[in-house]
Amino acid sequence: MLPLEIQPDVLKRMTSRAEAAFPNECCGFFYGAEGEVKRAITATTAVDNHKEGDQRRRFEISDLDYMKAERHAAKEGLTLLGVYHSHPLHPAIPSEYDNAVAMPFFSYLIVSVQPEGTAHVRSWQLDDSRCFQEESLVTLPEAWRV
Repeated sequence: MLPLEIQPDVLKRMTSRAEAAFPNECCGFFYGAEGEVKRAITATTAVDNHKEGDQRRRFEISDLDYMKAERHAAKEGLTLLGVYHSHPLHPAIPSEYDNAVAMPFFSYLIVSVQPEGTAHVRSWQLDDSRCFQEESLVTLPEAWRV
């Protein structure tokens, strides 16, 4: 797996969204560029959690939101790299539900949120046997730009 680099302002938007949604799960997409030695997250969009029932433990992204994300990426000349969501009161480790709904090749960035704010952020990707493997997530200096 290639390292996943993220701009600080993009990470801040994700964590702020997760904290604002607490105690419910939030979700959204992230975009950027894929190279031979790394992938870089340069943009994000939040979407509504469409899960009916307990949004404290589950999230769901509508088919329409996926389609809009793909169109947004094409329009902006970006690659849709993955999905982010929060785990309120739980670690940033994929759940069985996360594994069941995950798509190959996407990265899944999980924000662990506690009452006092973001606890930690980790990223995961499915391997060939549909098991999540943790990705190297690197936050870049403020001065970094693509």
